[in-house]
Amino acid sequence: MSQLYNIIEPNVISEEMVQKAVEEQSQDEAQQLAKREGINFKDITELQLSFRNILQIDNLWQFENLTKLQLDNNIIEKIEALESLVHLLWLDLSFNNIEVIEGLDTLVKLQDLSLYSNRISKIEHMDALQDLQIFSIGKNNLAILEDVIYLRRFKNLRTLNLAGNPLCDNEQYAPFTVAHLPELVYLDFKLVSDTMVSNSAFSSCETGYQHFIEHLLCWYAGNILAFESGSLKKLGLWNHATAFVEYLNGSFLFESMYEEDVEAAKLAYLPGVDDLLQAYPSWFVSVCENLFNYGLKQYEKREAEVSDFYESLHEALTANQEQGRKIILEFENRNKR
Repeated sequence: MSQLYNIIEPNVISEEMVQKAVEEQSQDEAQQLAKREGINFKDITELQLSFRNILQIDNLWQFENLTKLQLDNNIIEKIEALESLVHLLWLDLSFNNIEVIEGLDTLVKLQDLSLYSNRISKIEHMDALQDLQIFSIGKNNLAILEDVIYLRRFKNLRTLNLAGNPLCDNEQYAPFTVAHLPELVYLDFKLVSDTMVSNSAFSSCETGYQHFIEHLLCWYAGNILAFESGSLKKLGLWNHATAFVEYLNGSFLFESMYEEDVEAAKLAYLPGVDDLLQAYPSWFVSVCENLFNYGLKQYEKREAEVSDFYESLHEALTANQEQGRKIILEFENRNKR
């Protein structure tokens, strides 16, 4: 990085930079008026700061009604100073030097996020982005295929780009991703067809996942397709699905895993196995029900903690914004006098 800075002079987002950027993106007539009478940053909804050698994000707190922000093609190393942009819908941080996903907790309305071509190695710290619909994080350093499972919490996610990451070299990348994110419409700029969804759910269960938890994920991936028809909602299991414990409060899982198990059917003919098959289902169902109750309890606990956190965060932000408005108002009054 030091060699890069010897060639490129890094910048920080300054008052002068944002003023110039706003003037440049204004229409000619509005631009002349803005120069004469000044610009109220509260009225700006879109801001483009691309290709400006920005190293550090700053001085954006005045753009409290911003809905679209472009910070692509800079040299930004850290996502920060975006706390006040609570109305942001679209954020482009592609082609920078970001290593960690952070600083997005207050952007609860964000729908489109691009982190393409950075240095990120883990998908994390995005829980607040529940309205996220489009996510581009291609050409980064993501190497662990299982990290894709993190994205299951985003129920509105329809478009995902992971192309160019090391995890894409895994032959199970596409089937695994589509199986765990069945609501996707586009993956890596390609339309996800119904055939691909069905095949991916099947193949992910057939390629070496032997442990119980892996069977559970595969079974879940196959049954989660019912979301498309709303069958889970009709059965009143939506909260179970949100807690990732649906169909664990009974014998559904055991029956779905055992009914097509050819080897298990053969074992039933061995001496003594019949008694085992009588006792094993009860034990298995008991384990599932314990997991079900534990999962629901932890989910409720987490929801309460998240609710308390965002309530406190909102109160703190509101208080800080109110204090900031008072300071600005006092300054403007003194300036007028």
